[in-house]
Amino acid sequence: MRRHRFGPPTLIASDVDGTLIDDDDTVRPITLRALANARAAGTPFVLATGRPPRWISQVAAQLDGVAEYAVCANGAIILDIVADRVLYSSTLAPDVLSVLAERAKELIPGCGLAAERVGEGAHDAVSPFISSADYEHAWLNPDHIEVGDHEVVAEPAVKLLIRKPGMTSTEMAARLRGELGHLVEVTFSTDNGLVELATPGVTKATGLQTLAQIASLSTASVIAFGDMPNDIEMLRWAGRGVAMANAHPAAKAAADEIATHNNNDGVGRVLARWFG
Repeated sequence: MRRHRFGPPTLIASDVDGTLIDDDDTVRPITLRALANARAAGTPFVLATGRPPRWISQVAAQLDGVAEYAVCANGAIILDIVADRVLYSSTLAPDVLSVLAERAKELIPGCGLAAERVGEGAHDAVSPFISSADYEHAWLNPDHIEVGDHEVVAEPAVKLLIRKPGMTSTEMAARLRGELGHLVEVTFSTDNGLVELATPGVTKATGLQTLAQIASLSTASVIAFGDMPNDIEMLRWAGRGVAMANAHPAAKAAADEIATHNNNDGVGRVLARWFG
């Protein structure tokens, strides 16, 4: 864990699940106050999440306009929340998806496949989440269309999801990186048998860099918060990377400091140093 002097922040970025929100999917009061004060001071706040655009509104609504942008799908999509417009996306082509799907089936027998596609905004008419019949959702609120394996990979996608209940995501990611790491970015945001594959080099850090260029945001003094391996690059890239007390060990190792638990306003308690 790195330690150095820092602040005040010129840009705040935070993961959502396990970080910004508590286990009841709520942004807690100390965090809300600190973010509102940061906005009043002119410091932008960006959501940086594995979530797709369509799962951003329920979080943004709690923030009362504090977050204007979101880096979604682990950096593969940049969303203007206010305008409900995708500003940037990085997709895997169908031929690449076909190779990845075939090799994933060989490396993790019995796995299910799903693809996250991208539209023009969070609420347009495209069918963004396509899954095979044997894909068992890791979340309680699936919003998918079930198709054949060949249809999962038939159109460009920001990420290919590999699901194998009963395995850890850590073990799955290790197998996939060993064989496919030269073709794709491999990461995960939960350790219950779900791994996400994206364009090589695409991470939350690259998404934030791209957003900063598009929206002219200062990266002179970035503070970033996260809890899982898909946050590691962002935590290392930021001037101050903060992992939650409930974070995965790999995220903690990448951070400059450890905040309190996501159920105890970890993000807000750190930000209160400058925006209390």
